Amino acid sequence: MKGPLVAVVGGSTCTPREAEWAAAVGRLVAERGAVLVCGGLGGVMEAAARGAKQAGGLTIGILPGADAGDANASIDVPLATGMGEMRNALIVRVAHAVIAIGGGWGTLSEIALARRTDTPVIGLYDAFRNGVDMPRAERPEDAVSWALEHAGRREV
Repeated sequence: MKGPLVAVVGGSTCTPREAEWAAAVGRLVAERGAVLVCGGLGGVMEAAARGAKQAGGLTIGILPGADAGDANASIDVPLATGMGEMRNALIVRVAHAVIAIGGGWGTLSEIALARRTDTPVIGLYDAFRNGVDMPRAERPEDAVSWALEHAGRREV
């Protein structure tokens, strides 16, 4: 499978609504021929990976710990980094575009790293509407379309 790498970032715990959006994004990423990259754990990451797997997509989880067995069940390629939160930089650097859903401090760090490295990033009901100036989408379809359009302009 070859296609753009789209990272979905968000909290390791999330609301049912955020999980619904993340699963829809994952499904759409896979249906459009892209590869889903995430942090490989729970919450938004698990929901996005599950959505991508249900649509027959490929999922990559860049894990903070040293044990690949920590990946959620929907991760095809678990990459155990042993780097803790520093793995956020790897997620952003390998991605051609990033979609942020909900989130906390870790997600905010991924958004900041994406902005710093010119990785296209868009928010979909992210937690930072009042503090971070970035493009925003109101629907999963719009976020994925934007990410794929901008992913084609980025070389990793």
